[in-house]
Amino acid sequence: MPAKLINGGVAGLIGVTCVFPIDLAKTRLQNQQNGSRLYTSMSDCLIKTIRSEGYFGMYRGAAVNLTLVTPEKAIKLAANDFFRFHLSKDGQKLTLLKEMLAGCGAGTCQVIITTPMEMLKIQLQDAGRIAAQRKLMPQAVSPGGPVEMKSPTAMQLTRDLLREKGIAGLYKGLGATLLRDVPFSIIYFPLFANLNNLGKKEEEGPAPFYVSFISGCIAGSTAAVAVNPVDVIKTRLQSLTRGSQEDTYSGVTDCIRKILRNEGPSAFLKGAYCRALVIAPLFGIAQVVYFLGVGEFILSFLPKRDN
Repeated sequence: MPAKLINGGVAGLIGVTCVFPIDLAKTRLQNQQNGSRLYTSMSDCLIKTIRSEGYFGMYRGAAVNLTLVTPEKAIKLAANDFFRFHLSKDGQKLTLLKEMLAGCGAGTCQVIITTPMEMLKIQLQDAGRIAAQRKLMPQAVSPGGPVEMKSPTAMQLTRDLLREKGIAGLYKGLGATLLRDVPFSIIYFPLFANLNNLGKKEEEGPAPFYVSFISGCIAGSTAAVAVNPVDVIKTRLQSLTRGSQEDTYSGVTDCIRKILRNEGPSAFLKGAYCRALVIAPLFGIAQVVYFLGVGEFILSFLPKRDN
């Protein structure tokens, strides 16, 4: 189990570092509403971000992700293995239903870390969009004049949320996170396992690393696009700061109703291709690290305990 936790953590750190700017673009595209659109595409968002905030503006909120992605990915991958082990009988191949149940369990376990991580990350990622909107689009500012725009740190946000709302403040959007992550895992893990098995040269033993990478990319992007509508809802619910002309939401159903009424069904696909570009390499890298046994390699250097 320690090796699995290390593998999940290392994979998360590498993956987040590589794809975080695309994730930032995804959050900003999903949050902008009709009448206050600042970005037309992922590339437009990244170019404007670099111009207004500099290169490191693309990594707003990365520290939160890099800190919490290790336990998140470790829990997700280890929980899936745990449930698969206990659902299998005498090492027999799992049925599709049991693979989906294992994925469901993994997705449920990970939200303990995912929800507060996403809550903090979204505020930091979207702060630049709000600041640029108030500077470049005066009509989006309240009639009383410009609103002071703060750029809080993750620690400040955490303290404010805990002081004002308690631990529940960090878990705002928990329901939407569950609605996203549980179906994602139900789709991802069985699809990855079956694609990976197709690439095995021998019935026993692991698949080649490139097969694991491609399988992770395909399964990750498929699951990401499938649950993107819920990801849009989650992002909107967890955003604390908005322009004056942007809708606020009281819950999941209220969010769905207002998005359909004001923006149409296509709004639920905002940032879908960005999310696919984020998740595909993220999970491809994760599976390669997992199957290469990086954790086992690291643990081999530690002194072994005598029984």
